[in-house]
Amino acid sequence: MFIDPSAVATATFIARQLAHGAVVTLEITFLAELVVLVMSFVIALMRLSPWRALRGIATIYVEILRGISALVLLFYLFFILPLFGITLSPMTTGVVGLGLTFSAYGSEIIRSALINISLGQRDAVRALDFDSITAFRRIILPQALPFLLPPMGNQLVELMKTTSLVSLITLSDLTFSGGQLVTTLGQQTLIWSIVLVCYFVMAWPLSWLVRRYEHHSTVWRRAKD
Repeated sequence: MFIDPSAVATATFIARQLAHGAVVTLEITFLAELVVLVMSFVIALMRLSPWRALRGIATIYVEILRGISALVLLFYLFFILPLFGITLSPMTTGVVGLGLTFSAYGSEIIRSALINISLGQRDAVRALDFDSITAFRRIILPQALPFLLPPMGNQLVELMKTTSLVSLITLSDLTFSGGQLVTTLGQQTLIWSIVLVCYFVMAWPLSWLVRRYEHHSTVWRRAKD
């Protein structure tokens, strides 16, 4: 059976370019998710704070970032901040921009999960005279996890797909790599079809893990009831 060497070389080139782009996409996803988790907890706890100033700052943070386009925020960080002497690399811009955007939504997920804990549990914490950190770590957070992890998992999947925006700030993610291949090879249908499959292959395991935890959390709540 005759195998065209040029076809093999082309397939190898496509695979190498898209693999590199997929690695960059996953790297951005998980670094941005770290920003999301940290900022989401900080902002959620600020919004639940007894101090009005902290609640006000957190509310402004959430409302501004929920009202700004993620793409416009990336453009602002990448193209406008250098005018003020602050230059961020494309990777840093993507991680910070997407992390901040999704943390505004993540903070609301966490806040909702925390306030879902019954008043009886909070009264028990006060009765046992736990300090705030110990009470949060050992009592409040473990009970809130079944409520916050499924939506946070869904948000992680959405974050992974939204990383395609960083291709517009010259970051060689999966979408950017696909665009370069189309420019080089001109096979639009083939390249973008492969890119679609690549995104699905990366998103499906995350979606599967989310569904698995949703099942376990539902069983946990049913057993509790």
